[in-house]
Amino acid sequence: MKQRTEDLRERGLASALAVLAEEGVTGLTTRAVAGRANASLPAIYEVFGDKAGIVREVFFHGFHLLADELAARPESSDPLAAVRDVADAFRRFIVTNPVLAEIMFARPVADFDPTAEETRAGVRVRKIFTRHVRDAVDAGLLAGDPIDIALVLFVYAEGMAKAESAHRLGGTKHSIDRRWRLGLNALLDGLR
Repeated sequence: MKQRTEDLRERGLASALAVLAEEGVTGLTTRAVAGRANASLPAIYEVFGDKAGIVREVFFHGFHLLADELAARPESSDPLAAVRDVADAFRRFIVTNPVLAEIMFARPVADFDPTAEETRAGVRVRKIFTRHVRDAVDAGLLAGDPIDIALVLFVYAEGMAKAESAHRLGGTKHSIDRRWRLGLNALLDGLR
């Protein structure tokens, strides 16, 4: 029974991600996930509980993917370059996965109100940001509390990436990249 439940959990999660990618948050229903997973509605309810349970799985999955992506960044001997790299990787994640990022950061589903446990899902991501910032502070390249700087950098990158996803940073890749670098450089210069 456990193996069947895990298989259905994986199929349900994959189905939820596919529904989100194709139909957005409004298309995510328990019935749509069940149909896409080739499962009965009662089976989906048994595994996930309800729609909020599906959203919870997507939420955790998103943070797991993001943390893995940030952790996989190559090490750099230049701490400031590493800070830029992690911000760039975070930007790419949000732009590449806009609906998943919406679930993770905007919480657009009324049925899902993150608990303290869900809020901790992003701890690994915050630790990666903070480690890189701390290295830059220790090297004298940034000045201030590493936790504060990491939070500001995270929020900056999230906001700019969301603006990019919404096509508010320009019409060409060149102009978008230029504005991204302009803002990131200004932020990091101000934190020296």
